[in-house]
Amino acid sequence: MELTMGQRQAVTKAIATRYRRASRAEKGAILDELCATTGWHRNHARKALASALKPKVVRARQPRAPRYGVDVVLVLRFCWAVLDAPTGKRLAPVMGELVPTLRRFGELDVSDELAAALMVMSPATMDRRLAEYRAALDLRGRSHTKPGSLLKDSIPIRTWAQWDDAVPGFVEIDLVGHEGGNAVGDHAYTLTVTDIATG
Repeated sequence: MELTMGQRQAVTKAIATRYRRASRAEKGAILDELCATTGWHRNHARKALASALKPKVVRARQPRAPRYGVDVVLVLRFCWAVLDAPTGKRLAPVMGELVPTLRRFGELDVSDELAAALMVMSPATMDRRLAEYRAALDLRGRSHTKPGSLLKDSIPIRTWAQWDDAVPGFVEIDLVGHEGGNAVGDHAYTLTVTDIATG
């Protein structure tokens, strides 16, 4: 099985320190070992070992200018909200039909260039641009079950030796309130009962 380039570089880096400290005879043996492992020629292996310990200067890459401005993102957010917040993979294919339809009915007043930019935007770009708005829609449920000491003495508790959760019938129960962080007013509760063995 042939090694990938990353694996070859990792092997070379691991051997490089030993190669530098070795005697002339040991260096020959190390080179033979590296050539057998990587399939490299001896000259290339020697150069790779020499360069493996040299620090590499990594230059910071200049960030690209954003291709889509704030105005495009605002219109994208409107289209996303109209379709009830789908992911980019579901939103991108329908933009070619949605944007002209919204423009035709007067719901979207944008230029032809902006409309064209919306229709060619990739799903990944849509997801990146809508990430903060999607995060604001995340429901935050809080568990309302708290350990209590009132019934601890009257409830028999199994020890680790008696517990066999590989058999169906052992469950975990949790109560979750879907109030978004504010328990005042009406909201839904979910009582979740999960059988450990069967899921």
